[in-house]
Amino acid sequence: MHIIFKRIMRWLVRAISVFLPQKQAHALERWRRGREEYRKYRLCDYIFASYGKSGRTWVRVMISRYYQQAYALPERILMGFDNFHKINPAVPRIFYTHDNYLRGYTGNLGDKKDFYDKKVVLLVRRPQDVAVSQFFQWKYRMRPGKMAMNRYPPAGADLSVHDFVTNPDVGLPRIIDFMNVWATELPRIRNLLLVRYEDLRSDTEQQLTRIVEFLGLEPDAQHVRDAVEFATVENLRKMEKENYFWRSGSRVKAKDPNNPHSYKVRRAKVGGYRDYFDDTQLAEIDGMVDSRLSEVFGYHSEPAPAPLKEPAGEVVSGA
Repeated sequence: MHIIFKRIMRWLVRAISVFLPQKQAHALERWRRGREEYRKYRLCDYIFASYGKSGRTWVRVMISRYYQQAYALPERILMGFDNFHKINPAVPRIFYTHDNYLRGYTGNLGDKKDFYDKKVVLLVRRPQDVAVSQFFQWKYRMRPGKMAMNRYPPAGADLSVHDFVTNPDVGLPRIIDFMNVWATELPRIRNLLLVRYEDLRSDTEQQLTRIVEFLGLEPDAQHVRDAVEFATVENLRKMEKENYFWRSGSRVKAKDPNNPHSYKVRRAKVGGYRDYFDDTQLAEIDGMVDSRLSEVFGYHSEPAPAPLKEPAGEVVSGA
């Protein structure tokens, strides 16, 4: 019943938007998306939050694989909000969000009140790598309508990587602001697991074990290893090319199999942003992070961040 209502609401918003100025049409579509996110937020058992291009799809594939092995669930599908839960109620409902439309709907723009009493996994990544990955997402994968709605440059705009990364609407300033609000609010979130992309890359099994424990499971070492091997960069790219997860839409599907930049899984390289800038530009963007970003996440100066110390107030169990 909800699926039918969701489709009707989407159709109505699109029909009404035809007669509205672009700004109002975008606001209405953001409201619709926020309303749908709020429904998931109210019903979920866990929230998995991250800024876009922080490695969420990779982690989502591993979590999906773990549950598939642990509960003998069908393969070739990704965990959505409650699709695994409908097959087996023992699997929790996990709300995956970039904390974009939800906060606009609830009005909690400057804090994380929506997350205080939820069980939250927060995935973060070095903001310079996020910004560069966002550039390729915008240039090769993003739909024009989403560009306009979220204030990205229009399709085909002549922007260099540096122009994009330093753009206050879509680049480092926006990413840093997002992370700083989370940094301030971390102690207020009662059940929180903070995971860094860089730590996932350096010790994937250990970090996935932490996530599995937080989700209330007794980790099975063999299932963890299987999930990690299943979600290697090479295998994910192969699955994208073959549209392995065709039952889960275009989330893990190359827009153009012949263009490596159009893959969801592109390079997955820690510190790879350095390959796109000269020394002067690197000094500029690294300086921006050093001067503006909270030190909580450990992303200052060093190209390979040291192991993260748990922030005060963090709970790392599933209790």
